[in-house]
Amino acid sequence: MAKRKLNQYKLTLTAAQIAEGMNAAAANAKRLYEDAKLLFESSRYPSALSLSSLSIEESGKLSILRSLALARNQREVEDTWREYRTHTRKNMLWPFLDLVSGGARKLSDFRPLVVDGADHPSLMDNIKQLGFYTDCLGIAHWSKPSDVIDATLAESILRIAEFLLPKHNVTEKEIELWIKHLKPVWKQDMEIMEAALVSWHRAMHDAGLMSGDPSGMEKFIIKGLDIKNDT
Repeated sequence: MAKRKLNQYKLTLTAAQIAEGMNAAAANAKRLYEDAKLLFESSRYPSALSLSSLSIEESGKLSILRSLALARNQREVEDTWREYRTHTRKNMLWPFLDLVSGGARKLSDFRPLVVDGADHPSLMDNIKQLGFYTDCLGIAHWSKPSDVIDATLAESILRIAEFLLPKHNVTEKEIELWIKHLKPVWKQDMEIMEAALVSWHRAMHDAGLMSGDPSGMEKFIIKGLDIKNDT
């Protein structure tokens, strides 16, 4: 008997449901990364690279789900679900380490990662495809994964996947605070949204949901990360 295809959900979610989805994506990102690492250690470089890219995409779902929590109308809800299910919208952050190596420190320095029309998401998707499939490229040149993906390239993408793995479980309370502080100013002037981000960060500390420096977000926005240029 043929099974009925499940319809993709396209409506709003509660804070609890968004937190659940973020944690599910985080757990799957970790699983894919660990599988990629095992393949890399077995010198299966093309598959290791492609699984690493899938891990990056799963990690990228968390920021998209944060946007879904802030959607102001049904059109924005549908647009966000479309991003959630589009490969190139989930791997926008992969050049983060390259930007750090190039001197990026403040939040504004990382805006090129998320601008519309950037070509790096498509580049990562193309690299992923090269690791999975053969293809005929250029002037009738057959591309084979084992010929184009070496240990150096696979290791670099594996390292990025590890770096982007989410670092903590998300709670319903975290998303409620996120909505409280960010939704009233969502998609407004950048300085206003940055101030809201600082307020959310402090509220997370006050609620015992985040450790470290309560002014860390403010320092990140104004002064930048205090790290050496050796990443």
